[in-house]
Amino acid sequence: MNVTFRQLKVFEAVARHLSYTLAARELHLSQPAVSMQIKQLEENTGIALFEQLGKQTYLTEAGREMYHYSRAIAKQLEEASEVLEHLKGVHRGRLDISVASTANYFSTRLLAVFARRYPGTSFSLDVTNRETLLLQLQENEKDMVIMGKPPEGMELMAEDFMENPLVVVAPPDHPLAGKKGIPLDTLQNETFVVREPGSGTFIAMERFFAEHSVSLSTGMQMTSNEAIKQAVEAGLGLGIVSIHTLELELEARRLVVLDVQAFPILRHWYVVHRKGKRLSPVAQAFRRFVLDEAKNLLLQTRQSSWAQLTGC
Repeated sequence: MNVTFRQLKVFEAVARHLSYTLAARELHLSQPAVSMQIKQLEENTGIALFEQLGKQTYLTEAGREMYHYSRAIAKQLEEASEVLEHLKGVHRGRLDISVASTANYFSTRLLAVFARRYPGTSFSLDVTNRETLLLQLQENEKDMVIMGKPPEGMELMAEDFMENPLVVVAPPDHPLAGKKGIPLDTLQNETFVVREPGSGTFIAMERFFAEHSVSLSTGMQMTSNEAIKQAVEAGLGLGIVSIHTLELELEARRLVVLDVQAFPILRHWYVVHRKGKRLSPVAQAFRRFVLDEAKNLLLQTRQSSWAQLTGC
């Protein structure tokens, strides 16, 4: 059987999409070119791999067998490429990561330092919400993600690398600003601007107040930390956000952190990927970089923010 890698690549795309049009779009080929590759593959194998019923494309029994082997061959070629890159060292390569929207405040800083250390590498960064991060992990779409605590029940490798304290923020002229040891139940008299249900911050906040038998009044829900901070600045309520999102607002004194008893809510940042995933050399280097150095690189920002929190 005389089959080329190009034919297998085209076949795998058509079999995965069950569409010549979508395969052609993915491979940046014309549809006639895709059809020609499939026709040559079927001639070389001596058996039909697809059948057309109406407008729908289906795999034949032989096609299903070929799809199984084509995926295995593609995976082996990918692993061989990664091994060869590893032997050459981290001199080039592409890192495809996603980060929670809150983590974007420091992840770009980490990527900038990493890029200077490995100038031959390139990056694709997606900043998104928790729901999308979990879907990307489930579908194995990214090399890794940076997020809050991952859920249990997914086949994931999650390693924490830095604390993520959640604090209560208010405008500087708020009656509670500057007070020490504010009782937690005092917050029941305030209106809060919060993140959307399902976000990591909302889940942590909801769990925390339930454990302390405190009921909050939520006036508005926002889909980003920027929106929450702007709403708090405008006097629409108090907010609960990560300390890592507040550097500019605290320096400009547009917001203050309230000294509330039992706060901050201590969470952690995690670098996460699918369990058993074979990371490329550049992905391995970035994971090690985050675990070993992220905390110290961001320490100065944290110290400044914590000084605001403690009043020191």
